[in-house]
Amino acid sequence: MVTTLLIIHGLLAVALLGALTHQAVSVWWPAGKRGGSFFTNVRAVASTSYTNAIIVLFVLTAALGAIIYPAYRVGIRVVLQDYRLLVPEGSFELKEHFVAIALGLLPAYWYFWRRPLVADTAAIRRALTSLLTFIVWWSFLVGHVLNNIRGFGS
Repeated sequence: MVTTLLIIHGLLAVALLGALTHQAVSVWWPAGKRGGSFFTNVRAVASTSYTNAIIVLFVLTAALGAIIYPAYRVGIRVVLQDYRLLVPEGSFELKEHFVAIALGLLPAYWYFWRRPLVADTAAIRRALTSLLTFIVWWSFLVGHVLNNIRGFGS
């Protein structure tokens, strides 16, 4: 059961990663129009259309992570401590703190991305999107590495 939840958690994380990365690229490197190269099309996404999906995906991914967290705490973290793998363990601890900060930022993120967009808050939207993108990438990579070190069911 935990393995199934971990797979769903990973799939949600990939969807969240894609949505946030698209939004971050569109706010840092906007394109004037669609068409042309692949990179122009990636840059020309309607960044406001991702806001609600990002919030829902983030909350679902975090909630599922919280559900499978006891299996990590009991089955994997102990092994990391026994083998003195302190950097991966500490990276996961940092991941937990980052996700908590990101959950606290979601209301501000929603507020500044709601329509109609105000031009004066573009820098705030860019900063919030960048911070959430960093946190999601960090969380995804750390979770993936830890799963590779000592995955569920091992």
